[in-house]
Amino acid sequence: MAEKSPAADVEASLLAHLNSTGEVPDSRSFASSLGVSHLELEGVIKSLSAFRIVESTDIIDETWVLTDEAKGYAAKGSPEAQLVSAIPPEGATKGALKAKLGDAFDVGMKAAARNKWIGFEKGNKDLVLRKVENFKDELQEQLKRLENGEVIPDEVINDLKRRKLITKEKSIGHSLKKGPEFVVKRKTLATDVTTEHLRSGDWKDLEFKDYNYAAQGQPIAKGYVQPLMEVREAIENIFFMMGFREMPTNNFVESSFWNFDALFQPQQHPARDSHDTFFLKAPMATRQLPEDYLEKVKQVHQSGGYGSKGYGYDWKRDEAEKNLLRTHTTAVSTRMLYKLAQEKPFAPKRYYSIDRVFRNEAVDRTHLAEFHQIEGLICDYGLTLGDLIGVLEDFFSSLGMSKLRFKPAYNPYTEPSMEIFSYHDGLKKWVEVGNSGMFRPEMLLPMGLPEGVNVIAWGLSLERPTMILYGIDNIRDLFGPKVDFNLIKSSTLCRLGL
Repeated sequence: MAEKSPAADVEASLLAHLNSTGEVPDSRSFASSLGVSHLELEGVIKSLSAFRIVESTDIIDETWVLTDEAKGYAAKGSPEAQLVSAIPPEGATKGALKAKLGDAFDVGMKAAARNKWIGFEKGNKDLVLRKVENFKDELQEQLKRLENGEVIPDEVINDLKRRKLITKEKSIGHSLKKGPEFVVKRKTLATDVTTEHLRSGDWKDLEFKDYNYAAQGQPIAKGYVQPLMEVREAIENIFFMMGFREMPTNNFVESSFWNFDALFQPQQHPARDSHDTFFLKAPMATRQLPEDYLEKVKQVHQSGGYGSKGYGYDWKRDEAEKNLLRTHTTAVSTRMLYKLAQEKPFAPKRYYSIDRVFRNEAVDRTHLAEFHQIEGLICDYGLTLGDLIGVLEDFFSSLGMSKLRFKPAYNPYTEPSMEIFSYHDGLKKWVEVGNSGMFRPEMLLPMGLPEGVNVIAWGLSLERPTMILYGIDNIRDLFGPKVDFNLIKSSTLCRLGL
């Protein structure tokens, strides 16, 4: 015969009590009378309530309870009482008292001095003297009264709160009465038909538990798309629809030549300072650069050419060979345009890239030292600023940004250059969303691209539109070690343009 479980005994006692008295005023007192924990009784109450055998109403009480520190004071006495009790008639040094009392020493010294229970030997502040023979430890008495459930004045409560000796604890009990389906002993309902039931034939007499067709199933184990990756995929699809090909972006480490010099950016430019760029210690430099092209870039920087006056400075190869973490994906665009220039005959191209770049910037709510840059470019004969504006309007309207403005700007490698602004309906203002321009002849012609070929290009970060679309106001919640995975799990699928 199966042994009856403790829960069955608790349930039987509870139902018998309700049958005779009709109610249980407080489940906590009833649990004490049964000699069981309230948690165990709560499990029985929940089960009976689910079958409407009992009706339960919550009783919520808040009481002050002693902290672990206060429990020690209630047992041993307050710090000041412990201190005074530890001082012999001839007095004691602070070091001896601290060794005896430990953490209670500092608090005890202040409180005992405030109560004028102690003093110091004249000329010797290290020797603590006892000034009272008898004293009343009011703190210990207050803590014991509170521990015993007695009511104490509000001013005492406030003082104990200030000293962090008490904390408020919420206690939840239940008042119980008979439910509409009340029975003195509930029948155990079968949940499955077993082989034994079929063999013996008693399945015909069994009462089965009703199926709960509204019950939720187990959560499906699945992956979740990081918001950045969701928006990245959507933007890639826009580029594909516009006929763009992806550029290879696997070079996180780049030479200063491709990152700066080939872009007609002078070697004295502030962006090339270590305060803005991460330079590598090993390998510190690259030696594999196209010599003919390098020489043309050097001449354009030093003395100009292709309609430019240049910058008129002594260009240094050592500076161009320095390795760094690329500061923009335009370094990738430069490599691709140089490679395109070597292909004969020339064929127009549309390229895009989305990948990480690195800047030596202070990290805050809107800036990271590592982020993603989106870049698009078109290389063809006879392109104009009007073509650039038209392409930008098509691209950004696909992102849901149909209200655009363009502001003249300066970039070393584009002329003309434009900052791109979009009206943000949520913020009710114009927000900068990207930069754009037409690559300068001083950059394109030394590569070997034919006369008359122009390149229009634009770039923006991946993080900014993602933050706007997902309502995220701190970039560190989106990318990096502080990302909250619950945010990723709870985020709805992003719909661009809505």
